[in-house]
Amino acid sequence: MLYSRGGVPQNRLLLLSFVLLAAWRAGSAQLRYSVPEEAQHGTFVGRLAQDLGLPLAELVPRLFRVASRAGGDLLEVNVQNGILFVNARMDREALCGRSAECSVHLEVVVERPLQVFHVEVEVRDINDNPPVFPATRKNLFISEARALDSRLPLEGASDADIGQNALLTYTLSPSEYFSLDVPSSHEQVKPLGLVLRKPLDREEAPELHLLLTATDAGKPELTGTVQLLVTVLDANDNAPAFDRTLYTVRLPENVSVGTPVLTLNASDPDEGLNGDIIYSFSSDVSAGVKSKFHIDAVSGAITVAGLIDFEESQVHKIRVEAMDKGLPPLAGHCTVLVEVVDENDHAPELTVKTLWLPVKEDAPVGTVIALITVSDRDSGANGQVSCALTPDVPFRLLSTFRNYYSLVLESGLDRELVSGYGVVVTARDAGSPALRASASVWVEVADVNDNAPAFAQAEYTVFVRENNAPGCHLVTVSARDADARENARVSYSLVERRVGERLLSSYVSVHAESGRVHALQPLDREELELLRFEVSARDAGVPALGSNVTLQVFVLDENDHAPWVLPRGAGGPASEAVPVWVSRSAGAGHVVAKVRAVDADAGYNAWLSYELQAAPNANANANGAVAASSGGARLPFRVGLYTGEISTTRSLDEADLARQRLLVLVKDHGEPALTATATVLLSLVDGGQAPAGVASSSRAAGAAAAGGAAALLDVNASLIVAICAVSSLLVLTLVVWTALRCWAPAAEGACGPGQPALVCASAVGSWSCSQRRRQRVSGGEGAPKADLMAFSPGLPPGPLSEDGTVPPASLDCPGKVGFAHILLICRQFVFQKF
Repeated sequence: MLYSRGGVPQNRLLLLSFVLLAAWRAGSAQLRYSVPEEAQHGTFVGRLAQDLGLPLAELVPRLFRVASRAGGDLLEVNVQNGILFVNARMDREALCGRSAECSVHLEVVVERPLQVFHVEVEVRDINDNPPVFPATRKNLFISEARALDSRLPLEGASDADIGQNALLTYTLSPSEYFSLDVPSSHEQVKPLGLVLRKPLDREEAPELHLLLTATDAGKPELTGTVQLLVTVLDANDNAPAFDRTLYTVRLPENVSVGTPVLTLNASDPDEGLNGDIIYSFSSDVSAGVKSKFHIDAVSGAITVAGLIDFEESQVHKIRVEAMDKGLPPLAGHCTVLVEVVDENDHAPELTVKTLWLPVKEDAPVGTVIALITVSDRDSGANGQVSCALTPDVPFRLLSTFRNYYSLVLESGLDRELVSGYGVVVTARDAGSPALRASASVWVEVADVNDNAPAFAQAEYTVFVRENNAPGCHLVTVSARDADARENARVSYSLVERRVGERLLSSYVSVHAESGRVHALQPLDREELELLRFEVSARDAGVPALGSNVTLQVFVLDENDHAPWVLPRGAGGPASEAVPVWVSRSAGAGHVVAKVRAVDADAGYNAWLSYELQAAPNANANANGAVAASSGGARLPFRVGLYTGEISTTRSLDEADLARQRLLVLVKDHGEPALTATATVLLSLVDGGQAPAGVASSSRAAGAAAAGGAAALLDVNASLIVAICAVSSLLVLTLVVWTALRCWAPAAEGACGPGQPALVCASAVGSWSCSQRRRQRVSGGEGAPKADLMAFSPGLPPGPLSEDGTVPPASLDCPGKVGFAHILLICRQFVFQKF
């Protein structure tokens, strides 16, 4: 016998259902494929790269890959041809149970630039599960007095497949007593049943053996069977009857054990033991239902006995049996449907998959950092989840597909300001009260080479004495790079250029790692007073960044040149004695000759003084005059201490020797002082006895004296102007020196670092010379010399260190410059000029 659950035009309903399902699925994913369950490894699913519009040549360079949320490694993609294939056995029933829809969601990721695609692969059901009855054998008891057309309920079979593969038809082995009653599709609550078609006679047939077969509609058809043993009992002709055949109850999940669910009521018109009723769950009720509910055998009250979880099962169908105590006992049956009401008892679940960590600080806005998946096991509003980020971070959440989000960069990054961010993603459902869950991601910011090395000083000023030792340390330059690792590793080098006829690298060198600058050879101030060059600092980043700093190396003078006396006659040697004719009529203070000398050094070392030395016929006194050897008479000549002018100290008379030999000592003020000598021969003649050449010279001297008297006013005016100019220059020099002392950073160096103004002392006074700017003047013939000097007497000479440098303590000479000394220098300046 063949029975079907039909009764409604199912073909039309089935077609409509498939159309609606296909339309819903088409809108829920970017790509959709289908594959039958139990497909073999390597089964073709689809041309994924072609359908996504990705060239095959870009799959490997762009790191084409597939990430699956819950499917594990069921599916894989061939990165060579972009084909999606089955990687492992897929059991639809294990993946989705009895859900009508079964899909594996994939995330396809490609980089450079980063793109995320969502692919849905439907796992189609095949008929791989036969119908299964709760038991292979079932015992039924029926009284021989049972009325015709009475019904014995049966538990139907179940099929783990879905759709057509789960549509079951039932057949019963041929029997003259029973037929099979299969309810229609809209009466699914009503169970299968055996209908009595012929009165029973226990004495004629005490037992009946039947075979019930369930067949599904799959291709090929699969079947399941159960053996029915019907035992015919003696008459207890009234079975208990429930007031309803179906009870429906709504029960919240997570209720406590012992909570009442429903109290059933069945009645039996029989009396005595045949009317006493015992309630119980039917033998075909699953163990899971029995662990969750309990029925009182006497009262029929059903209570909660275990955990009721909506996410585990939304509906519980309980078969209840009421049996009397008659012989044989009779039973009545009903069905209790317990609908579980969802409660917000599950917090959202977050899954974070990082894609691009650490993030480069120059990453463009919109870069995807991580993929975030959110789920909630609750349903309805309790399962609706919204996500939020920690405030004040340069990131935002971008919804890409249902409960899928991308963590993307919203604004620019700067590792030098913030090296990393702790990002907290918070998910909150819409239940009451709302439940939350959070996940944290540490986003490290990777360094890029965006900062050039910066020097500690804008300019380095170094003082070094000439004739330094080769390899002498001048200064150490230092540059700092705000980047990290290789991008912050700084190396130093010279900016090569030519200094005169030679390369800069022949004078100085810089250590590539430490930045120490060394002099490669002795420096000569007379050749090079200021060496100005640049040092470059470059990092090891790609591309490398760099910056330059200027170094000024001032070469300080050493007293390494003796004074040089200029020859008086044209082309004559400086050491040759020069005869000078002096008229005996010359009065006191008359200038008879002038010794001119220069010094190639500078400053204090080039400041010359003149004095008369004892000649074979004279002795010098303290005032620069020389006493004659005969009778100790005072020599009537003296030499200017700083001018070199030889003049008379008194009027000449007949007692003075006719020939005077003067030895002039020229000495500088260096330490130690260097000297030179000049010999002057004076011949005293009467006014009319001078030779012709001498007479011409005397006439020229007279004319010059007349002209000098006429220009005396101009000389005095020039002297006043010179004094004012020198005084102003001195004040300006002191102001600049004080400012440099207060604000200019001190340059280091083992060869004699110092301040921009150098002050030294000697026995005759102290002098100050600005090393930043020196005016060079020429005193008559010969090389120029520095003449801007000021004196303060009584200061001890400053000591030199072992390496020939001036210690810092000796560079600062206390005391103020006396105005008288300024006038003295101005006088020297004026006499040399005029």
